[in-house]
Amino acid sequence: MKNLTQISEECRKQAFDLNYFGAKKWKSAQKGRVLVGYLPIYFPREIVEAMNGIAVGILGVGDQKQVIKGDAFYQSYICHLPRGVIELALDNNFNDFDGFIFPSICDCVRNLSGMFRITKTGKFSKYLDFPQNFNPLTGGVFYRQELGSVQQEICRINGVLPSVKILNEKIEKYNQNRRFIENIYAIRQEFPWRLSAVDWYCIQRAGLMMTVEEHNAILSDVQTLLEENQGEPLDNIRVVVSGSFCEQPPLGLIKSIEMAGCYIVDDDFILGSRWIQGDIDSKSNDPMNAIVNAYLTQSTFSSALYDVGNPKGARLVELVKNRKADGVIFCAASFCDPALLDRPEMQKSCDEAGIHHINFQFHENTGQFKVIKEQCGTFSDSIKLWA
Repeated sequence: MKNLTQISEECRKQAFDLNYFGAKKWKSAQKGRVLVGYLPIYFPREIVEAMNGIAVGILGVGDQKQVIKGDAFYQSYICHLPRGVIELALDNNFNDFDGFIFPSICDCVRNLSGMFRITKTGKFSKYLDFPQNFNPLTGGVFYRQELGSVQQEICRINGVLPSVKILNEKIEKYNQNRRFIENIYAIRQEFPWRLSAVDWYCIQRAGLMMTVEEHNAILSDVQTLLEENQGEPLDNIRVVVSGSFCEQPPLGLIKSIEMAGCYIVDDDFILGSRWIQGDIDSKSNDPMNAIVNAYLTQSTFSSALYDVGNPKGARLVELVKNRKADGVIFCAASFCDPALLDRPEMQKSCDEAGIHHINFQFHENTGQFKVIKEQCGTFSDSIKLWA
């Protein structure tokens, strides 16, 4: 078994491979395989894997690629992620991809789906509307139709028909994946110094570039290694980071938060991998219905999700208490309408619960972290001294 350093370094290379060599190599190894790219936050990847494919997470270019052509496709005052994604498309980084899914998270992603059609990137581009009505007879029926259209597009490409048996098997594999992830979060809650937030982030992000079986094997090794007593704790506070569910913060920002004296014990960086809370029924005669019901009844909270009956602020407060965190860092991408519009209400919930919090904004290609580090350091010191 490799050690944690080796695992995290390998995962970092895969997680930030803008050419997606690992996924493309997997596709080329066998005829009939497909690659379907999807944008944040959530897409039920089980559906694609059950049809001999991989759903590959596309999280932008970060600070690794200069965006030039992408700027010409978008107006000012929007986030950076879609600019980088269209830049990748124009530079042919997606040449071996068969299709793309654009979940209904915001106007920018919706517009990006149209741009992929205009540039004829991939064999299909699907803007996936998620239900805002959680009644199974309305939102459930609608969502199933949306997922069915994705299956039809994949079937047209490779001729693979959805199988109840195989889909159930993939559902169980992803159940295992979520259990591994939650187990590791639970270990880090108690012993956050055993695995840095940066390394844990890379390990999670790498899972979006490979099959679930490959990622489960990595997570199993990580969990085993973390269960051993490693390292000594620092005098850091524990924080929950909220607001980075779509455009991803640069690694330097995550590292700066930790170096400033804040252990990150929960976050929403790679939220799609944890979107469904608990297991999906993997022994159903109708696994598609099981996936639909899980979305309607087991979804986590997010600013991209309308759920008036279960307020996000209350759920954030509950998360902070469950993680025994000392405070919340609201860390949203600049011009991210969902996160920034929800922030005042979530801050109000924290205030009412007596939870300390700070906030700042970032771009995925932010290169200077001194101010953020000072802000987080002051936050940490004030809690240790006076809270």
